[in-house]
Amino acid sequence: MIALYDWAAGLARRLLPDALLLLVARFGIAAVFFMSGRTKVSGLLTITDSAYYLFETDYRLPFIPPHIAAHLAAYSEHLFPILLVLGLGTRFAALGLLGMTTVIEVFVYPDAWPTHLSWAGLLLPLIAQGGGALSLDRLLARRRAALA
Repeated sequence: MIALYDWAAGLARRLLPDALLLLVARFGIAAVFFMSGRTKVSGLLTITDSAYYLFETDYRLPFIPPHIAAHLAAYSEHLFPILLVLGLGTRFAALGLLGMTTVIEVFVYPDAWPTHLSWAGLLLPLIAQGGGALSLDRLLARRRAALA
């Protein structure tokens, strides 16, 4: 039984390398936030009246005026996911989204911790390990090393 488990674990390691896991985490969490961002805008990045209303009521924060919070959220939910998909500034983008997740958990939806914990579960490895081998971050690091 132990030998079978060891064989299966070895197979999983070969089939699921870190580069693939980090790529899936980047794309998965980027989709969540990007789709949320799209609900706040019309056209390219025009904040909708309904988004302003939500930040004045349901999403109201104690430390940022609703109008500013609506803009920060909408722009962040577009920029950070794009950076994650590209694997560019991965740690920065993931940290920004983790900060947003924390604010949402603490001030907006404190009972939604299972969802927010699942988002953190995708973001924390990206913060710790970066974008992985399949990222622009890695390509740029190799280029810098070659020039040094």
